Amino acid sequence: MPTRTPNTASGGPRVFRTVSVLVVIVLILAAFPTVKGLLNGFERTGGGEVAVIRNGGLLDDNRIRQIIDPGSSVTWIGWWSQVHRYPAQQRFYTITSQAGGGERSGVDVVTVPSSDGVNMGIEGTLYFGLNLDPTTLRSFDDKFGTRKFRSAAGGSYYPWDGDEGWSAFLDQIIRPVIDNDLRSQVNSFRCAELVSSCALVQNSSNQQAGLQQQGNNANIAKIQNAVNVSLAEDLKSTLGAEFLTGIHFNLSRVTLPTDVQKAVDRAQAAFAQVTEAQAKVAQARAEADANKARQDGYNRCPTCAEIEKLKALPQGITVYAPGNTGGVALPTK
Repeated sequence: MPTRTPNTASGGPRVFRTVSVLVVIVLILAAFPTVKGLLNGFERTGGGEVAVIRNGGLLDDNRIRQIIDPGSSVTWIGWWSQVHRYPAQQRFYTITSQAGGGERSGVDVVTVPSSDGVNMGIEGTLYFGLNLDPTTLRSFDDKFGTRKFRSAAGGSYYPWDGDEGWSAFLDQIIRPVIDNDLRSQVNSFRCAELVSSCALVQNSSNQQAGLQQQGNNANIAKIQNAVNVSLAEDLKSTLGAEFLTGIHFNLSRVTLPTDVQKAVDRAQAAFAQVTEAQAKVAQARAEADANKARQDGYNRCPTCAEIEKLKALPQGITVYAPGNTGGVALPTK
C-alpha cells in the first residue's frame, strides 16, 4: 500500500476551492456596476433642483434623454443613466471683504481703478437664476455640463458636482464678466465722486468732502444701474445664450486701498486737532470779551465792583476791612 504524503489527498480540492472563491469575488465586483445600474433606474428631484438625464447604458449613446422638473415624483430614467442636477431656485454670488462671507475663501474684493487712478474696492452681490426652459437647459448641459471647471481652491468639478461644482463654474465663467463690467463703470468716475473721504487726500477741504456725500450716493446708484443693464447682455454674449435669468447686481460698498485709507485717517485726525484748537481759541476769545465787558461795567459803577467783591468772600466771614492792613477776618464759631 503506497504511503500518502501530506496534503496529497486534500491539497488539490483545497486549492480549487480557493480559486473558485476568488473567481466568484471578481465576478461580483465586476457585476456591481451592472447591479447598481439596475437598481438606479428611478430618480426624483427636490424642490430646489432640476435634473438633466443622459443615457449611459452599455449600448446607449450619451445624449440627453429627458429633463426632470423640480419637486418631481419617482421617475423612470433608464438603466445606467447619468443624472446632472442643477439649482432651480434663485442663486447669488457674493463679493465681500468679510473673510469667508463670499464665494471665494478669505477676503474677496473686486479692485478696479477710478478715472484718476485710485484703486477702488467694490463689494456686492449678484442675484440670478438658471433658465429652466427645457430646450435652453439641454443646450446649457451640452455646453457646460460636459466639462470641468477649476475652483478658486484648485479642484476641478463639473457644474452639477454639488455646491463645489456650481461655485467653480461661477468663479471661472461668471466672475470675469462681473469684474469687467465693474471696471468699465467705475473707470468713468473720480475717487472723490464715489468715496467722499478721498477728497481729504486730494487737495480738498473737509467741508467739500462732506458736501459731496449726497452726490457720491447718486454716483454709486448710477454704477449699479449701469452694471445691471450691461451685465445681462454681457453674460448672454459670453455664455452664448440666455442661460441665466433675473440678473440683478447689488453694489453694497466702495472702499479705498489700505494706504489711501490710512492717509484719509491721518487727515481726519489732523482736521479734528485743528477743530479742537479752533474751539479753544474761540473759547479764550469769548472769555476775554466777557472779562473786558465786566471790567467796563465796574469802571462805570465802582459800587457794583465792591458788591461783587463781597459776594466773592468765603462763607462765615464776620469782619471785612478793605484797604486796612491791620484788618482781621474772623470766621464764625
